[in-house]
Amino acid sequence: SGAGLVLTSPDGWTLEYALRFGFKATNNEAEWEALIAGLTIVKHLEVQKLEASSDSQLVVGLVSGEYEVREDTMAKYLAHVQNLKLAFQIFQVVKVPRVENARAD
Repeated sequence: SGAGLVLTSPDGWTLEYALRFGFKATNNEAEWEALIAGLTIVKHLEVQKLEASSDSQLVVGLVSGEYEVREDTMAKYLAHVQNLKLAFQIFQVVKVPRVENARAD
């Protein structure tokens, strides 16, 4: 299993990452892992304002508070992201259509 990650700065520079997991991951788990990896990287780059995009309705809904967590695994991922987002002055996650996320996929 794996995931793709694209980081883009406001002035246009781009970092692309391919993640390979040492475990079998569902699509939702891969989305969480990509979000966590991205947050960890930009935290180390001392980014203060962040907009993350995902084509996962579940991940976006849980992080934004629109959805209520029902599974223990998703609760653990959500808690991890909530902890990481404390490092940023501004943090939001937005839903994008899968076709607009092809570069990361």
